[in-house]
Amino acid sequence: MGVNLKPLFESEFVEPSHFKGKIIAVDALNWIFQFISTIRQRDGTLLMDSKGRVTSHLSGLFYRNASLIKNGIKPVYVFDGEPPEFKKSTQEKRREEKEKYLKEYKEALKKGDIERAFSLSTRTAFVDEEVLNTSKEILNLMGIPVVQAPSEGEAQCSYMNREGVVDYVASQDYDSILFGTKMLVRNLNITGKRKLPRSKEYVVVLPEVIDVEANLNRLGIDRDKLVLIGMLVGNDYTEGVKGVGPKTALKIVKDMKENEIIKKYNLNEEIINWFKHPKVKDVKIEFKKANIEKLREFLLDYEFSEERIQKTLSEIEKAQGSRQSSLSSYF
Repeated sequence: MGVNLKPLFESEFVEPSHFKGKIIAVDALNWIFQFISTIRQRDGTLLMDSKGRVTSHLSGLFYRNASLIKNGIKPVYVFDGEPPEFKKSTQEKRREEKEKYLKEYKEALKKGDIERAFSLSTRTAFVDEEVLNTSKEILNLMGIPVVQAPSEGEAQCSYMNREGVVDYVASQDYDSILFGTKMLVRNLNITGKRKLPRSKEYVVVLPEVIDVEANLNRLGIDRDKLVLIGMLVGNDYTEGVKGVGPKTALKIVKDMKENEIIKKYNLNEEIINWFKHPKVKDVKIEFKKANIEKLREFLLDYEFSEERIQKTLSEIEKAQGSRQSSLSSYF
């Protein structure tokens, strides 16, 4: 679901070159889910090899990260750990929704309604252990650091950003802002274009940067009040207060004290404290050169076209040629 903060936050559209030399923490599940949802065959079937192994995410990770590397951008992928107990009800609801859409998807296929089938298929996406493990494997082969968060990946990304270890957090969602992200980037895609759903047309999409501190100053609130807004409008852990949107929530937090808001709207204090003090850890980040030969073997094993991947592999090798074999960042 994610938290709806878009109406409150101003952003700046920038060229991909803006991020050259920058270290960017990627909410891994956010991007992998995006690949699993959208990289599909015409009827909505996932891309798979002859053994039935899913390759949609591998294609997305390989080509997107190759573009980032070629443009001098340094991604760090952060994976989720154990979710907090109060998130499990949300996960169960999502599973039920996916089962509903899966049933509708199969019915659309039977009727030969390919367009509707594809649309429904994007709502049935799920990320299993095999997808997670192979994602980490290809990232390691590409020399991209992988961080295993103790709990929520977004919280870990935010912590790394606040501590100055990474310059930006990359995610399509605004949830990481509630955890304390300072600089958020949405639509981090070097191609600068996106295919419209159910169409052959493309639209230009530039990366979107949100300076959280500047926005909070403009809104006249601090992070604690922002968390309350997130509770009022709803987020991944709670549905929020019926009839309260972002602008109404902003007025509430500016007019009332925190304890009054919690009492009046019956907000969950455990979740509020989680946003303020999530489970995170200190990590060592190490950038390495891609292991080109093993990366090639890995992709060929999943039946990628050697002719197609060779050019990209050569570009990665060239881009990393002058890079030091190990660049470390500590906090």
